Amino acid sequence: MPGLNPFGPRPAEGGAARPAPVRPVPARPAPKTAVRRDPAPSRLAYRLNRMMLRPLIRRLVRIGLPAFMAALVAGIWLSDETRRAHLSAGIDGIVDRIQNREAFLVHSMEIEGASAVVDKGLRAMLPVDLPASSFDIDLESLRERVLKLDAVEAVDLRIKPGGTLSAVVTERVPAVLWRHARGIELLDKTGHRVASATSRDVRGDLPIIAGEGADRAAPEALALLDAAGPILPRLRGLERVGERRWDVVLDRGQRIKLPEDGALRAFERAMAMDQAQQMLSRDVTVVDLRAEARPVVRIGLDAQNAIRRARGQQEIGPDGKPIPTETTAGKAGKTKKNSG
Repeated sequence: MPGLNPFGPRPAEGGAARPAPVRPVPARPAPKTAVRRDPAPSRLAYRLNRMMLRPLIRRLVRIGLPAFMAALVAGIWLSDETRRAHLSAGIDGIVDRIQNREAFLVHSMEIEGASAVVDKGLRAMLPVDLPASSFDIDLESLRERVLKLDAVEAVDLRIKPGGTLSAVVTERVPAVLWRHARGIELLDKTGHRVASATSRDVRGDLPIIAGEGADRAAPEALALLDAAGPILPRLRGLERVGERRWDVVLDRGQRIKLPEDGALRAFERAMAMDQAQQMLSRDVTVVDLRAEARPVVRIGLDAQNAIRRARGQQEIGPDGKPIPTETTAGKAGKTKKNSG
C-alpha cells in the first residue's frame, strides 16, 4: 500500500505499521527558450562580402597588398646607400665568378674560307682580346659587323666546345670590273662591290663595264656577256648610257647600241644577223638597234668612199668634207698663180 514503510515490522510480528514520511517532490525547472538569431548579416558585413566578389578587389587583396608590403619593406631596406653598395657588389661578384668559369672561356678563333685580308679584318673586329668569356662576345652583333665588309657574302659564327670561336666565311666572287669616274671596282654577279682595283690589269680575266649606274644593272650586263659567245674575243666591254641602256663596244671601233627595254633580245638578234651575213666582219662602225622595227647600220669611211667612187663622186675625209683630187688641186694652184 502506498505510504507504508516496506522496511518496518510486519503485522504478523505484532508491530504496528507506520506510514512513510511524505517527501516533497522538487519542481521541474522550466525549459529555457533559445533566443533565435537573425540570419541576415550586418550592413558592413554585407558590403564587405559584395566587395570581395569583385575580381579586381580579390586580386588587390591577395596579390596587390602583399606585393605592396614587400615593395615597401624592400624600399625601406634599400634606402640606405651602404646596403645598396653591398648588394650590388655581391651580385657583380656572383655574375663575374659564373661568367669567368673555364667552361665559358674562349681561348682561340679559327676562320675558314676567308682570304688573308678578310681574315685580318675579322680578327680585328673582335670586341675583346682572347682569352675572354663567351658572355662578352655578342655573336649577332659581330655577325652584323662582319657582313658590312664588302668582300663577305655570308658568315656563320659559333662557339665550339673547348673554347674555340669558329667563323665560316663565304666571300663574294668577282664577276665583272666596273670603271667609273672615281676609279675601278670589282663587282659580284649581283652588282655588289667586292673590292677596289688599281688598274685593268689587276683582273684581266674579267669583263669590264663602264658608266654611271652600271653597277645596278650588273645582272643584265652579265646576261649580255653570256650571249656574246661568237664575238667574245672581240668584246672590249659594255658601256652604260644615261643610266638606262647599254652599248656593246667591240674592237676596230665598232659599237652596238641596244634599246632600253629588251636589250638581251635585241643583242641576240644582232648575233643572229652577224652569223647569217657576217655583218660585224665588214666595215661597219655602229649597229643601232634602239628602234626594234628599223635597225640602222652606219658604215665606215672606207666603205663610204668605195661607194662614192663607184658612183663617181668625190671621196670624203674623216671630217666628212670632200677630199680635193690632184686635178682640182692643180686648177686651184693655177688660178691662184694667175691671180698673183
